[in-house]
Amino acid sequence: MLDAMTTTRQGLTPTAAQRLETFIRWGPSGLLAFGTVMSAATASSLMSTTEVYAAGVLLIAVIALQLWWSRTGPRRGPSASVHYWARTAAAFVLTWLNPFFAIYAMIGYFDAQKLLPPRWVKSGLLVTAVTMAGSQSGGLPPTSSAQWIAFGGLFAVNAGLGVFFGHLDEKEAEETAAKAATIAELERANARLEQALTENAGLQAQLLVQAREAGVNDERRRLAAEIHDTIAQGLTGIIAQLQVVTATDAPDTAREHLARAQALARHSLGEARRSVHNLTPVDLAHDVLPDALKKTVAEWGLRHGVRAEFTVTGTAEPLHDEIQATLLRIAQEALTNAARHAGATRVGVTLSYMGDEVTLDIRDDGRGFDPAVPRQRTESGGFGLDGMRARAERLTGSVDIESEAGQGTAVSARVPLVRHD
Repeated sequence: MLDAMTTTRQGLTPTAAQRLETFIRWGPSGLLAFGTVMSAATASSLMSTTEVYAAGVLLIAVIALQLWWSRTGPRRGPSASVHYWARTAAAFVLTWLNPFFAIYAMIGYFDAQKLLPPRWVKSGLLVTAVTMAGSQSGGLPPTSSAQWIAFGGLFAVNAGLGVFFGHLDEKEAEETAAKAATIAELERANARLEQALTENAGLQAQLLVQAREAGVNDERRRLAAEIHDTIAQGLTGIIAQLQVVTATDAPDTAREHLARAQALARHSLGEARRSVHNLTPVDLAHDVLPDALKKTVAEWGLRHGVRAEFTVTGTAEPLHDEIQATLLRIAQEALTNAARHAGATRVGVTLSYMGDEVTLDIRDDGRGFDPAVPRQRTESGGFGLDGMRARAERLTGSVDIESEAGQGTAVSARVPLVRHD
């Protein structure tokens, strides 16, 4: 049996597929020529004169069929089925006339899968098996019981092998189709991936633009808050000192307040320069947070004539610069609000180190307010309480306000304790 070689072209390498294509196209003619030579050599002993003439006429028809098919095929379709069955019938008759024509009939094992519809492949293989078994058992029709037994056994072998290898071809064709479907799906997936990558590139560009805009807006808010916490507060203090100067006739008092105004102006100028360059506050340039807060509270109390106390609880630790700057700015803003709105006579500031967080509490005994009532924006843009909250939230912290009319105000800021490297 040679039908083990009937492999689909899809499962072969390009060179092997081309060779199989060439064999299917021209192989029948070569096998027919070889079978004719062998039959002619044995015609005197195996064929009568009438059978020789009949074989000659049939050979002319088969040659015409092969010439037609060499121009038309090979391809699957109605013409392919007609060609296969006509050739198989002619090969059967020729093998009946001379068993050596089975050499030509053998081609039916090779191209049944290619030329016939799937439901007719097994039938084509069985007919070819009949022809091959007849030739192998001594010719058609069998003339004795022994020849019939040999024909039956050989037919079973040919048919079994033909069906078996045909089944293998079907499985291989299915696997090839599955691979083709997988490749097609991968190509579609690649196309979708390329589209997604293109869309992601567009989204990334959009996100970069948005991030750039967000960075610009964040820098604007930072500068605005810094100006409010430094220059605006410094100018407020300078104005307050100058008002005292204009309202007094005592030279010593005037000089004292002018000196304070001058110091505030220098301090505000330094803060403005550092804010532009995003550096730490002036107060933290040479001092750690507890010392800077202590000086800030003392100077504020002296400047406004209010009793101000500062306390540290827990074990002081070196904090990250951003943590120190945020807590100092919150303290300065809370003290400014106390001086501007509270009318307090006593203020207490407490810095507490509590494990994994730092808290800053500013309490006054001023007039207080109702936190539930919406507050009007300040002249400087409303960076008071909202600004303190924004600073703390930037560090995943929080600011809580407790106040009641006539009962003073308490501001509590909590931020993570992040140590300095």
